[in-house]
Amino acid sequence: MKALSAFLLAAVSASATAAPETYPLDPNHTFPSFEFPHMGISVWRGKFDRSSGTVVIDRAAKTGTVDVQIDPASIDFGLAIMNDKAKSEDFFNVAKYPSASYKGKLVFDGDTLKAVDGTLTLMGVQKPVRLAVNQFNCIPHPLTKKQLCGADAEGEVIWGEFGMKASQWGQGDAGRTKLRIQVEGVKQD
Repeated sequence: MKALSAFLLAAVSASATAAPETYPLDPNHTFPSFEFPHMGISVWRGKFDRSSGTVVIDRAAKTGTVDVQIDPASIDFGLAIMNDKAKSEDFFNVAKYPSASYKGKLVFDGDTLKAVDGTLTLMGVQKPVRLAVNQFNCIPHPLTKKQLCGADAEGEVIWGEFGMKASQWGQGDAGRTKLRIQVEGVKQD
């Protein structure tokens, strides 16, 4: 989701071309993650280990799209009991909702990619989510010499708006969650 925004920014910073360029996301270097308050005393962090997608950029037109597919069952808190709880009906309810996605359009300020305006689909609910692009860079891949771009982006959601039961357990901003995505992709020939 956010990682896609950053990835797109990196691709845009490279030299301009007249045609759209496609960057399949590298599933070994792309991890949507999140953090949220736990009972007001600490912060829990988790990530999704399986995601895929594509970024398409037309640098000359300063336009582009992001399409990321996420496997909610790949949730990883680094603690098996929490991973199991997160897959349950109280959290992501992966038995009923086995997939999630983020699709959006790139937002430029001049030549700089600033954000992605998109839609997050989670637990069968679609909500608009803007991802701010924090960082991006493109380099020749050290081994293949193909253009490699990477980025970091972030946004915010309220889990309760997607119907997540566990968001009702806390106090105040219990369902407010920071989303973050680091992403990498190699330009498709």
